[in-house]
Amino acid sequence: MQRSAVFVPHFHWDREWYEPFQVFRHRLVAALDTVLETAEANPDFRFTVDGQMAAVEDYLRMRPENRDRLAALVAEGRLAIGPWLILLDEFLCSGETIVRNLRMGWAAAAELGGAMPVGYLPDMFGHVAQMPQILARAGFEHAALWRGVPGSVEGHAFRWRAPDGSEVRTEFLFDGYDNGLDVLLVPDSIGRALGDYAGMTADRWGNDPVLAMAGTDHNAPDPRLTEWLRRASSDQRAITVATLDEYIRAHARDEVSAVVTGELRSHVRGNILPGVLSVRLGLKQRMAVAERTVDHAERINALWSRRDDSPFLALAWHKIIESTAHDSVVGSGTDETCDQVDARLAEAAQTARAVRDAALAEPAAEVPSDGYLVANPLPFARTAAVEVDVVAPPEAGVLVATAADGSAHPVQTIHRAPTVLSDERMDASQLERVLRRIHRRELFGRLIDSYELTAGSLVFHLAEVPAAGPFDLLILRREVAEAAAAHPGEWRVLTLEEPRATALVSVPVPASGLAAFRVEAREQAPEQAPAFVPATAADRTLSNGLVGVEIAADGTLDVTGADGCVLRGVGRLVDGGDRGDSYNYGPPAKDVLVTEPAEVTVEVLETGPLRSRTLVTRVYAWPAALSADRDVRDARTVRTPVETLVEVRAGEPFVRVSTSFLNRSADHRLRFHVPLPEPAAESAAAGQFAVTRRGLTAEGGWGEYPIPTFPASSFVSAGAATLLLDHASEYELVGDGSELAVTLLRAIGSISVNIHPYRDEPAASEIPAPGAQDLGMRIHNRFAVLPSASGWQGADAVAAAELFRNDVLVTRGTAPAGAPLPPDATGVRVDGADVLVSTVRRVGAQEIGTQEIGAREVAVEEAGAGRSGGGGVEVRLVAMSDTGATARVTGPFTEATTVDLLGRPLSTTPAPDGLELALGPWEIRTVVLQ
Repeated sequence: MQRSAVFVPHFHWDREWYEPFQVFRHRLVAALDTVLETAEANPDFRFTVDGQMAAVEDYLRMRPENRDRLAALVAEGRLAIGPWLILLDEFLCSGETIVRNLRMGWAAAAELGGAMPVGYLPDMFGHVAQMPQILARAGFEHAALWRGVPGSVEGHAFRWRAPDGSEVRTEFLFDGYDNGLDVLLVPDSIGRALGDYAGMTADRWGNDPVLAMAGTDHNAPDPRLTEWLRRASSDQRAITVATLDEYIRAHARDEVSAVVTGELRSHVRGNILPGVLSVRLGLKQRMAVAERTVDHAERINALWSRRDDSPFLALAWHKIIESTAHDSVVGSGTDETCDQVDARLAEAAQTARAVRDAALAEPAAEVPSDGYLVANPLPFARTAAVEVDVVAPPEAGVLVATAADGSAHPVQTIHRAPTVLSDERMDASQLERVLRRIHRRELFGRLIDSYELTAGSLVFHLAEVPAAGPFDLLILRREVAEAAAAHPGEWRVLTLEEPRATALVSVPVPASGLAAFRVEAREQAPEQAPAFVPATAADRTLSNGLVGVEIAADGTLDVTGADGCVLRGVGRLVDGGDRGDSYNYGPPAKDVLVTEPAEVTVEVLETGPLRSRTLVTRVYAWPAALSADRDVRDARTVRTPVETLVEVRAGEPFVRVSTSFLNRSADHRLRFHVPLPEPAAESAAAGQFAVTRRGLTAEGGWGEYPIPTFPASSFVSAGAATLLLDHASEYELVGDGSELAVTLLRAIGSISVNIHPYRDEPAASEIPAPGAQDLGMRIHNRFAVLPSASGWQGADAVAAAELFRNDVLVTRGTAPAGAPLPPDATGVRVDGADVLVSTVRRVGAQEIGTQEIGAREVAVEEAGAGRSGGGGVEVRLVAMSDTGATARVTGPFTEATTVDLLGRPLSTTPAPDGLELALGPWEIRTVVLQ
């Protein structure tokens, strides 16, 4: 008997790519118009809308009148929508963003009749290790994908296992998401072509029917498709039209034996295009900023605000998730597309910042205006270094920070501001021009404290917080007019600010908590705690008792950890050519590597005691570009100073490092190297709810060279070296594991190139992308070096990375000056080694949908005992360890409800004295505290 086949009509819709979003949306509307018309005209037609609700939302904004038509097809099971909001790049956003993507997509699909319960991931450039657990903990039993599957999978499906042991049955689209199109090339020969294809792939299918994905990028299927297939179907070879969900749950019946654990980044059956990790650095940095800002906004809003700003937070998340699309944040689009992604991420951060600042303003109203409020977004206590602007008369003595409990804390003066803001001479007739600068009481960004008006002289005294009484601008105008009339001729107008300084203050802040302080002058500094070791800098050394730095003659760093472990030559810069494109790095055949600086200067900027800083400037001669022969770097060089700021803070076991340079070279890759004391056989990179171990090679195949460059989000570790990261970054273990290299910049000029040294076929059209060269841009990178002979776990890298990435939030008080400071306040606290908290946010009472996801819904309803999920604070915890973790959660709650990743309740536990959770290895657990 000939093998039957199931055709799945669909399209894959890149929301933006080689055309910007609005151009593609115009095509989308036409395509979905065709889909609706075809479905309504032909009851046998089925369609799968690419697994992402963004396409449906974009369509309905232009065709709102078609909402009911679309929902009717969903209700009939002939249109499969969701479950994602957008098809994301999984490695270039946080694990929390992946969860929110799924939740928002699921909710949007529910409004139209319900989502397809399949984790469809057709075109992502590889897949993160924890995706099976994310899907399973949302109730999914199935996934479907293409890229990244290792060569060990010989069939058309496998069990995909997460590090925690969760599994989903995964349909492997081994010939891509368009494998059915070749069969349809000649409509009158579909039967013969299908037989040929079934024969060529027979070993893959076992006893299951052929899955023929009938669709591709940006095109609706031909309206005659079902007619063609009806004619080609026969008793010998039955052809069925179905949605992807129907094929997976109704037609594929074979038991799956192959098991794959962890991430999918093999090149063996499809290109995974790893160069997207490092191209267009700015997009990766702005994604991290937007994610952090909305996360902080949610935490502060949940714990310290009475405002319900959920519409703004939802908007911020929507814009972030839109930007995670696999042709958006990756930077593989045209310049105008990437500009729009950049703007969208900026809007997300701005929206979240508004919520965050409004939430902070509420407790700040209890802090006097001569004091400051500090908010800690992390669920564990910390001592933070905070920069503030303070009044600092030069003769007033030593600056000291005083907390609400009366304790005194050290202050480091960073900079003193000038007191003369303007000194002008003018005719009396022009004095009115000066008065027009005053807006009620504000002048030059400060407030008028007092003024002196004498014959021919007007002196303003400005302050941030005026000590004098009320100020009346109308009285000043009258007085100046009378004085000008009495004393015509030249006048002097002097504007003076009170003596001010930028001060660095050491502030202890409770877990998820608030602390207030004020800075004032005293005769002598407070006594330091016996355990306090100051940060120091002198000549070419920095130290704080936990970590030490020596700056070598070539500008690299020798970093010594608390356990005596030494990393030598940290920060060696290696610049080489790149003849590749946005998808893949491509070295020129005759590359020239620049590794040695022409000049090195060292300048001590701050000597402590809270923070020490040294600036290292290295000047390099980098080739200006590739030559006319793309396999040779140009002989012309560009003098490029690279500034490296080396910073040590009291109490921190790591060295903060930031690099900055003006990029004046094209077609090159720059990497920051960390030599290891001993060669390492593997690396460990923290990403989306996991720390993934990788070797020195990658599995090759297909048409792409398996370059072993890999992604890392919060830290990457090899041997004794751990680098804490600011944003998703690309790294590689080079020199047979002797050095860890992190990419600082990859500058290229085309979306894709036709002839590529590391790829057999083009990844897209050869479209220029000059913006991806980053020419004329100042390139900033920041990270921290954490040495430890016992590796990332011995160095407590999970907590260290959270400290490095998440600064405290500071705002001035708004209550009357001089009032007592309010006491410190603690929010939700989480204790436990290697426990990551990915969200703390307010949730309201929500209705639980009744859509089934396999057999999971019954279990959810029973465990939930009819509860609808009351309001509270949602906390998501992850055990970032092979051995699991114990997390203790305390705070202002008496009950805790465990929920799944879609927010549906599973069980409720009384918790009058807090909550203790035993987390399995790599387990993701979500609880709502009430």
